Formats: sequence, structure tokens, C-alpha cells
Amino acid sequence: MMSGTLVEISQLSKQYTLSGGFFSAQKRIIHAVNHIDLQIFKGETLGVVGESGCGKSTLARLMTRLEKPTGGSINFKGENIFSYSGEALKSYRRGVQIIFQDTYSSLNPRKSALSMIKEPLTIHRLGSAKEREAKALEMMSKVGLKKEQAKRYPHEFSGGQRQRIGIARALVLNPELIIADEPVSSLDVSIQAQILNLLLDLKNDFHLTYMFISHDLNVIRFISDRIAVMYLGRIVELTTNENIYSRPLHPYTRMLLDAVPSCDPRQKKEKMKIKGEAMVESSQGCSFQNRCLYRKEICTKEEPPLKKFDEQSYCACHRAGSIQDML
Repeated sequence: MMSGTLVEISQLSKQYTLSGGFFSAQKRIIHAVNHIDLQIFKGETLGVVGESGCGKSTLARLMTRLEKPTGGSINFKGENIFSYSGEALKSYRRGVQIIFQDTYSSLNPRKSALSMIKEPLTIHRLGSAKEREAKALEMMSKVGLKKEQAKRYPHEFSGGQRQRIGIARALVLNPELIIADEPVSSLDVSIQAQILNLLLDLKNDFHLTYMFISHDLNVIRFISDRIAVMYLGRIVELTTNENIYSRPLHPYTRMLLDAVPSCDPRQKKEKMKIKGEAMVESSQGCSFQNRCLYRKEICTKEEPPLKKFDEQSYCACHRAGSIQDML
């Protein structure tokens, strides 16, 4: 059940400067996250979807203070996280945890499952050694791992079991917000379903809030309450799970939906024939203009802001909502 704003992101930006290489002194600026405004409500699962390179993982690193922004702010329960230091920063990191994509490299190959799960408790000096071990064993049980597996090392587990270790490690501090960065993309489809169902069960048991990042719209559809669509560092559409599949407002959202294969070979639908590649940098106008079949003159001159379309939806497109009528 959603109640109140947990995270308020305002004009958040992150730029990277790339050198021109050995034969060129000219430098390029990449806008990985470009003036994002976004809210995460307590108790919801906000899905963030987009192609590789759209800025999803950079957003996750900013949320966890692994990166510093070029501009803007992230307010967690009303306080700017980039103003934190010392004990305030440690407290924030107890409240916001991340589940990583790579189930192997995110775990220390020299440590057992039990030692990795209880490590956050040791770092934050919570409880005695006996209490930490008991808490870690309890969390192992919560994520579906057995007590007999406690002394095993990462290479002795399957990919799905390793992700369960990562989930247990993230939950052991009783966080309020979990940032899941492509947590099932490296797993088999059957294992993906198990992990997604586990995350839903844990959300209810621990009263969690999720920001769930993925490029897979089927995964996002299964787990999310609201969905934010990212393109080249910007949010181009933000709406409910139901609306994004029944009435996509942005041409890029429609392109992503059309790319999802259907399980029914008899199903026929008109697909948008998008061509071209993403423009890394656009001098002016909409960043999607070179791939969009519906662009008009204003699209080449003015960048569309993320505007409210109805009570539940926002879209950054000069032709928001009209693409359905044109198909």
C-alpha cells in the first residue's frame, strides 16, 4: 500500500567527460542522467525501463551515493542525501540497499555465504557476534537457503542461489528502500520467476519499497506498480503499469512494447517501424527525433518537457497520446 513520498528526485544530472583520443584534443560530454524529476512513494515498486546506455544504472549509483551528481538533488524522507556525511551517511546506507545484476562478481569469492550476509551488521556494529550470526541465518532461511549451506562459497552455488545471497545481504539491515539493478537478467527464465516471486513476498513481509531497474518489459510488467521509461538520460514517460501496456503515450514506449515477442503465433498487430540509432547528443529538439515516424517541425527545435497528460500519466512528447490514432 502506497503512502507518502519516500524519495523526491529534482533536476538530477550526471555528466561524464570523454577525451577525444590520441589524435584529437576535443572532449565530449555525455549526459548519462539529464535533469530527471521523479518521485518514489513508500510501499510501491517503481519500474525503470529502457535500452542499455539510457542511464538506468547511473541513476541507481546516484541513489546509493556511489556517484556524485553534476547537478540536482535526491531527497530521502525530506533530506538531500548529497548533504550527508559521517554517521548521517551510514544511517542512509542502512536504509537504502542495492541488489546487483552480476550474481558472481558482486560476491566475495573468498567469503562464505554466512560471512557475507552478516558483514553489513559487522560494518554497522549492530548486535553481538552471536546475534549477527543468528540474524544472518534467519535471513538465509527467509530467502530460501538452508542452514547447511551457510559455510559454502559463491562458486558452490547456482546463479539463482547466489542472487538469494545478495538479496539476504541487502535485507539484513532492515532497509526501507531496495534498488534492484537488473537482478534477474543473468538468470534462466524459470529461475527469474522464482526470484521475482521471492522479491514480492519479501516486499510484503518487510514492508519494502522497490526501485526495480530492467530492460525486460515482461519482468517490469510482472513486478511494478508504476513505470518510468528512460531514453538517453531522460524520463520520457511515467505512468501506471496498466496504462503503459494499454495506452503508451510516447513513440519510444511503443517501440519497446513492439519489440516484446508474443507467445501466441496467431496474434497479429501493427508494429511501429522504427529505424536508426540513438543520438548520443542532440544539439536541439527532441532526442528521439531521428528515430520517430511522427516528428513534426517543433520536434526538431524544442525539447519536449515531461508534462502531465492525465491524473496518472506524464509524457515528454509534443504528440503525447496521439500515436495510437495514427497507427
